[in-house]
Amino acid sequence: MKHWLKKELAVGLVLSVLVLMLAACGSNNNKEVESSAGAEKISVADLEKKAKEEGTVVSVGMPDTWANWKDTWGDLQTKYSLAHTDTDMSSAEEIAKFEAEKAKPTADIGDVGIAFGSVAIDKGVTQPYKTSYWGEIPDWAKDKDGHWIVGYQGSISFLTNTKLVQTPPKSWEDLKNGDYKIIVGDVTKAAQAQMAVLAAAIAFGGDESNIEPGIAYFEDLAKKGRLSNAEASLANIEKGEVQVTLLWDFNALNYRDQLGKDQYNVAIPKEGSVVSGYATIINKYAPHPNAAKLAREYILSDAGQINLAKGYARPIRDSVKLPDDVAAKLLPTADYANVKPVGDFKVWEATAKTIPQLWQERVLVHMS
Repeated sequence: MKHWLKKELAVGLVLSVLVLMLAACGSNNNKEVESSAGAEKISVADLEKKAKEEGTVVSVGMPDTWANWKDTWGDLQTKYSLAHTDTDMSSAEEIAKFEAEKAKPTADIGDVGIAFGSVAIDKGVTQPYKTSYWGEIPDWAKDKDGHWIVGYQGSISFLTNTKLVQTPPKSWEDLKNGDYKIIVGDVTKAAQAQMAVLAAAIAFGGDESNIEPGIAYFEDLAKKGRLSNAEASLANIEKGEVQVTLLWDFNALNYRDQLGKDQYNVAIPKEGSVVSGYATIINKYAPHPNAAKLAREYILSDAGQINLAKGYARPIRDSVKLPDDVAAKLLPTADYANVKPVGDFKVWEATAKTIPQLWQERVLVHMS
């Protein structure tokens, strides 16, 4: 499953102030945005009108409890009368569904791991839409034509049980010099665990084409008996058997809040980490294409970004001012000064295929 905390993350907050595209005075209504590469442009106001006429938006991989999508679907229903249904599935399954249903499509929009954006384009199942917020989206977080756009981001972090570790690690160096057990997860299979290896590689001069610094780092920890074979799950963390777990920050922050802020600390390693994200893709054959485009527009609005932050997902737009209670759920922006994105996902895809064997030969061999 691609989604984090589907059973555990139940964010029941409802956004009371809708700040995007106010019908009477919204500044974005008259903006024209590209609905497709090289095609005519459409104003947000016209997009709203056409979406209302369609009346429905059907998503895949965007369930209510994931990243607080519930509030966004609720807002689209209240503001634009868009009925919504979702079928939860993995990134690969979403793309396969779009392709399999060309002749009789049912889905409009999906949410995939950023690495799957280029896969969807290669399959020819997406249609571009840049939104009126295009200029605020970092280059690494969008396809140049708007076939996919990241809505929220995450970085590998340390979740520390402070009852077991009095001085929580703030850096990879701290982690290396500790005397406690560490959960990385199943690096042979889990994307989160593989990204943890990449994060360590980035911190020590590597990147998606050079994973060696990360492998060497964990090899050293394994030789010292510091790595646990346990799964990086909420249940295992709650048992208190392992002191530090490497997780996406959105997972770590949610676990911290569930288990107790006083007992758990979340930190982005100061030398560096990896930043990645999830991106919306709009089905080339969408039965409700304008509703899908409006959904993407809203997801990137201030209101949509705040909704995501309520579900522990860090907004992709830095200009969004989060309410104090929502900002308190996340780490300060300054903590992310040294995080870096994957520069080339095709290179990372090739590198990731080599990690399971490297991990078995260099790391697992030292773990009991």
